[in-house]
Amino acid sequence: MPATPAWPPASTPRLFVNLPLAHDAEPLIDGAAAHYLLNVMRLKVGAPILLFDNRSGEWLASIVDAGKRVLTVRIERQTRPIEQVPDLWLCFAPVKKARLDWIIEKATELGVARLQPIITERTIVERVKRDRLEAQVIEACEQCGRTALPVLGQPVKLAQLLADWPANRALLFADEAGGAPLAAIAAPAPAAILIGPEGGFTERERDLLLANAAVRQMTLGPRILRAETAAIAATSLWMAQHGDWMADR
Repeated sequence: MPATPAWPPASTPRLFVNLPLAHDAEPLIDGAAAHYLLNVMRLKVGAPILLFDNRSGEWLASIVDAGKRVLTVRIERQTRPIEQVPDLWLCFAPVKKARLDWIIEKATELGVARLQPIITERTIVERVKRDRLEAQVIEACEQCGRTALPVLGQPVKLAQLLADWPANRALLFADEAGGAPLAAIAAPAPAAILIGPEGGFTERERDLLLANAAVRQMTLGPRILRAETAAIAATSLWMAQHGDWMADR
């Protein structure tokens, strides 16, 4: 007897919708998501879709009505509950567009809980397009299977970030001037990683950081890394040591 095909198929489109989802609900999907499903994927009535809402997890739905610019789906069952990602923040100075997109995408895939842009004295890009960053977050979550979007903070100046810093959250400062390897630092969740701008932190900023009791100096090896490389390297190291990479799937 042939094996029963997996359902839904691995090729099933997976999308974020900013709507509450529940069993037997019939939400309308319009805008860019509808355009993608109808005109790019060319889905028809009866086709399966995976949806997640950042509230209740992931759900299997099927198309029950398809117009030119809008479609109606019926929620059939929950496939996964909302996930609990490790409580890690990534604090970073914005860099130029393509490399900033890369930081957002990869950090989301790696499982960070919060993405926090910071403005430093040497930050070149002080204005970030929030809608662009939000789109990158959503696309990365759709691709990697996350059911919870990371929180995207508003840009904040470094001095203000440190003034409001919670005392119980270790702040791993990737210091080009030296520090201990992450493996030698006790920094389980709640924790955060701080990556500076392309030109590094100024001496004044470095003194401000080292004066904060939550800060832990961390080295990322003998070479000087670009900001986006440092962000992803540090996040990967933390996830391997303190995150959920060893958890059973």
